[in-house]
Amino acid sequence: MTTAVNPSAGRSTITADDVLAAAHHDLDSVLALTRELIAIPSRGGIDPYTPILDHTAAWLAAHHLPAQILRDTTGAAVGLVSEIHGRNPGPRWVLNACLDTAPFGDDTTWTHSPTTPVLDNGWLWGRGSADSKAGAAIFGHIAARVYPLRDQLAGTLVLLYDVDEHTGGFGGARTYFDRPDIRADTAGVMIGYPGLDKIVIGGRGVHRACLHVHGIASHAGSSSATPSAVAKAADLIGRLTGTELPTAADPRFPLPAKVTVTAVTGGQGYSTTPDLCSINVDIRTTPSFTDTDADFLLQQLVVEVDNGWPTTKPTLIEDIQRWPPYARPDSPPAKALLDSARSYGLAVTPKIAGPSNIGNYLAGLQIPATAGFGVDKLGEHAVDERIRIDSIPVVQAVYHSAALHLLRSAQSST
Repeated sequence: MTTAVNPSAGRSTITADDVLAAAHHDLDSVLALTRELIAIPSRGGIDPYTPILDHTAAWLAAHHLPAQILRDTTGAAVGLVSEIHGRNPGPRWVLNACLDTAPFGDDTTWTHSPTTPVLDNGWLWGRGSADSKAGAAIFGHIAARVYPLRDQLAGTLVLLYDVDEHTGGFGGARTYFDRPDIRADTAGVMIGYPGLDKIVIGGRGVHRACLHVHGIASHAGSSSATPSAVAKAADLIGRLTGTELPTAADPRFPLPAKVTVTAVTGGQGYSTTPDLCSINVDIRTTPSFTDTDADFLLQQLVVEVDNGWPTTKPTLIEDIQRWPPYARPDSPPAKALLDSARSYGLAVTPKIAGPSNIGNYLAGLQIPATAGFGVDKLGEHAVDERIRIDSIPVVQAVYHSAALHLLRSAQSST
């Protein structure tokens, strides 16, 4: 364990320079924890999560931070939470990072093994180094710095580590925010996704559906042809991919809506005309093309195709997932992060992301979130994922300063 130093000893306030000095002091410890986490495989939906949760909980305990394993309704471990309560009343501010990772892919193509945290020429290699084990380590060190100051602060600083992020389930976050009192008490969430030049303050929404397209089964060699579900599905796919959606017209939300067919499942072997084919459809929504518009589009195209195949059963639309788009450039966490980053000379700009993220889920709960500012990186979700080591201290300082500002702002308003 690294012994904490207090650069502001003897002074009543902690300056930005103090916070940056503390981050540089913590660098070796942040690197050590990040490497320990990389060495524990935690691929979403593949590896067991208990080892990485236990390791993280032990680190928190060694730094006098309380830790509680989060379990879903089945009893499965889905996350870890640690709460630091200030002396004075105030809202919750959440630092969130995932401890699970993307799959390795073909690990024989990696320069170094995905779970071997190699330091090489200023970079730390390994799966999860960028997304988001470095973020988890940074947030842990911030909490260790804030804990001794809790009597001077208002509200609660929360560490929330999810191990169900890369599956898209977000079980840790869902379990934590399932409590109405916690939802009502949370004023903002800052998510430690990587990327040094942007602060993500919004994202397109997502509308996902599985379209179950019906045909009529028969022997493929029969002289009497029957409608193939796969052929009917191809008709529907052509209409989906050929649909022109409204282009972005709002400068506050510059990204357009998008439709993507992501999977097709149907038929078996060669001798049977298939009677069922399922299509996965991913629609990215915006304020100008909403969830309601996406729903109407699917229903309209399905009816058009079904009318062209009158002897088949109607297509079934199975609703899979709906998250709203969001853009919160003026939210307290966004403003705190932007101001903090700029105070350290970083030329950051707010960004609305194309991919959806946990910020969309939180937007549905009316909780403002930032979903990306973190270490400089390469290969996120790809081969040879790695982070630039010298980007770690300034990222820690930015989040640390932002957290102190939010916790003290709550105090000044009480």
